[in-house]
Amino acid sequence: MKESLILRSSARYVLWTSLAVSLFILLRGHNEPGGGFIGGLVGALGFVFHALALGQGATRRVLRLDPLAWAGIGLLAAALAGLPALLHHGEPFLTQQWLAGTPIGTALLFDVGVYLVVVGFALAFVLPFLEE
Repeated sequence: MKESLILRSSARYVLWTSLAVSLFILLRGHNEPGGGFIGGLVGALGFVFHALALGQGATRRVLRLDPLAWAGIGLLAAALAGLPALLHHGEPFLTQQWLAGTPIGTALLFDVGVYLVVVGFALAFVLPFLEE
């Protein structure tokens, strides 16, 4: 692959911009189109662009953890989102519960979990193809 100065110099900006957009999509997804899945795809796309420009080693350093570890953290978060209803209120698993006095509920934790699962699995699939 031929190195491009424009690609390398814009990679960090594209990564952080795509992460900001993906977080916006994640947070707006409860009442509007979007959510954890679509936000995760947009975030993963930013990391893939970063890996194409600077190499998968640089992207793994930005991630700090293995992509499958991010997916595991997300799966754990999504599963934990269902426990408050089940344990405290005796309602079905994954029934929405609100944190006392806040507009934050367990659906947000579930969406964040889905976001991390999508980013983790997408990068675990793509990054091995970009090895130097």
